[in-house]
Amino acid sequence: MEHPVPSDIRLHKKSAVLELVYGESGNYQLSAEFLRVHSPSAEVRGHGKGQEVLQTGKRQVKLLNLQPVGNYAVKLLFDDGHDSGIYSWDYLHELGKNQQQLWNTYLGKLEQAGANRDTLPAGTQVINIMPSTPIKD
Repeated sequence: MEHPVPSDIRLHKKSAVLELVYGESGNYQLSAEFLRVHSPSAEVRGHGKGQEVLQTGKRQVKLLNLQPVGNYAVKLLFDDGHDSGIYSWDYLHELGKNQQQLWNTYLGKLEQAGANRDTLPAGTQVINIMPSTPIKD
């Protein structure tokens, strides 16, 4: 089944939201952070199963612009320099339809990796210290 093509796409720069309008079938509002961490680019998805790269520190990312790609997609430009993902109509519809589930899965992966959505200030050094193993007598 072919997914619907949005009748209108609205970039809300101030709120960092991309709104997809599907007429009577509804709208989806996707945050810049959500779109960035689910980019279809090889930088995020890798080149095959198991090569995905968990995106961290993207809470404050903004959408700068979008460019149409033929009659089938848009290219999104983010303020962190990421601009290599091409978001097809099908992919955008899937993101909108499954937004809550995808977001929860992403948050779970962040937690499992001990990572977070916030960017550390420049020059911050992080040292991960493993809890010591208790010595058994």
